[in-house]
Amino acid sequence: MSVHKTVEISAESAKSWSDATEEAVKEAAKTIKGIRSVWIKDMSGEVGDDGEITKYRVNCKITFEVK
Repeated sequence: MSVHKTVEISAESAKSWSDATEEAVKEAAKTIKGIRSVWIKDMSGEVGDDGEITKYRVNCKITFEVK
C-alpha cells in the first residue's frame, strides 16, 4: 500500500496556461520527490490594455508519494 499527499501550488506564465502548469510542477520537483499527478483547480489570466492576455495563472494540486 502506498500513501500519497497533495499540495496546492499557484504559478503564472506569460506564454500559456500549459506553461504555467509546467512551471508549477518544475518548481515543486525541486523540493518534492515522487510527484505522481497534477490537477488544475483554477485558471485565470490578466488582460492588458490592448485586450491581449498578458499573464496566465493556474492554481493546481500536485500529488506525490510519501515514503
